Amino acid sequence: MILSRGTGVKISGKFVIKKILIANRGEIAVRIVRACSEMGIKSVAIYSDADRHALHVKKADEAYNVGSDPVIGYLNAHNIVNLAVASGCDALHPGYGFLSENPELAEICARRGIKFIGPKASVIRQMGDKIQARNAMIKAGIPCVPGSDGNLANLEEARALAKKIGYPVMLKATNGGGGRGIRRCNDEKELLSNYDRVISEASKAFGKPEVFLEKCVVNPRHIEVQVMADSHGNVIHLFERDCSIQRRNQKLIEIAPSPQLSQAQREYIGKLAVKAGKAVNYENAGTVEFLLDKDNNFYFMEMNTRLQVEHTVTETITGIDIVQEQIRIANGEKLQYKQADVHFRGFAMEFRINAEDPKNDFLPSFGKITRYYAPGGPGVRMDAAMYSGYVIPPYYDSMCAKLTVWALNWEGVIERGRRSLSDMVVYGVKTTIPYYQEILKHPDFRAANFNTSFVEAHPELVNYAVETPPEIFAAAISAAIAAHEGI
Repeated sequence: MILSRGTGVKISGKFVIKKILIANRGEIAVRIVRACSEMGIKSVAIYSDADRHALHVKKADEAYNVGSDPVIGYLNAHNIVNLAVASGCDALHPGYGFLSENPELAEICARRGIKFIGPKASVIRQMGDKIQARNAMIKAGIPCVPGSDGNLANLEEARALAKKIGYPVMLKATNGGGGRGIRRCNDEKELLSNYDRVISEASKAFGKPEVFLEKCVVNPRHIEVQVMADSHGNVIHLFERDCSIQRRNQKLIEIAPSPQLSQAQREYIGKLAVKAGKAVNYENAGTVEFLLDKDNNFYFMEMNTRLQVEHTVTETITGIDIVQEQIRIANGEKLQYKQADVHFRGFAMEFRINAEDPKNDFLPSFGKITRYYAPGGPGVRMDAAMYSGYVIPPYYDSMCAKLTVWALNWEGVIERGRRSLSDMVVYGVKTTIPYYQEILKHPDFRAANFNTSFVEAHPELVNYAVETPPEIFAAAISAAIAAHEGI
């Protein structure tokens, strides 16, 4: 299956995909470049002027500038596909974020003869619309949170429904994703104040003002299941991930498998995810996300029709390269594994290393990385877009690296995470590294007793001691010597 450099992937005696354009940037673009390299496939990167010195540009076989604007070039589907055609690509991988869940990109690829590495445009559109997704799951017998049957017509309908199902409720953008366009309303006063706000957020972030309402599952655990599906009707799951450690609906730490599930729950939710994938004729990699309430009831939340940031923990416990599987599926191959062939071993934990200052309400901390040392040792994986001397631009998401650790048991993965975070050195910008160290120390986390309210319930975790970088000491000493000698 793995061929010499640049010859592509062989299917049924024919070489099909030989060159892939990566319609993304940062660490995920680097991740896809590496998968292509191992499969003997040429990789093509795109970059804005702000990303001229980015790592994905350095790693890819070819790289093309998509304009001076730091964002527009990554969002112009027509230009990106034109570039894929002009550079001789057979396929396009969207990564995550940007256009990864944009059905128009998949449609343009199909028209231009470029294989889109992901599900069909119709499925992206269906699952991107939370109402359509919800209705499809209800029809398939997947448990869903009580809520509106469709988009809310007006505020009065929202008030009446909230009164019927009971507060708290969640207002959500119908076409939302990534934790945006969501507001919790604990009473009618908050519903009144948040209604127009969510519509505004939905319009600005997703281009559509539609919103719907759901019963709020208070302090749930956020459990998601990785599914893989081919074009021959085969759907399997690669077990679950626990994404309960999050802040303002943004995930911080992800774990596979969940230390909070019993084996019976694990089997149940895995079957639900496969059932969901089959219900919408899913193809390629996807994630079915659930909420688990205090009474151990699972509720469908959404389906992400793309590769997830946290796919690394699933790869680590199963040994399956999800990106390479995506490419094989896009080639038309059948899944290499049946469900009975998929097993997991131990626990994996991923830390999103964000260039943020936890002590200052997680304010982004962009700038030049003056020193960077990656951790290593057994069971340690780094997916990074940074290097010493790299300037983190202020135009994109603050995540600059992902640290994934593995161990045979829960206690072991916590200790390996603690050690690896201590080994990791990033100077020049503030990061979430010391904050994660505090989380790993907390007795509730160590006891695997946490839910989505964990971060909010423990504001004291930002009260860690700040380490002064060696550069500051060196500068102070140099200044003192200069002053003493009258330089």
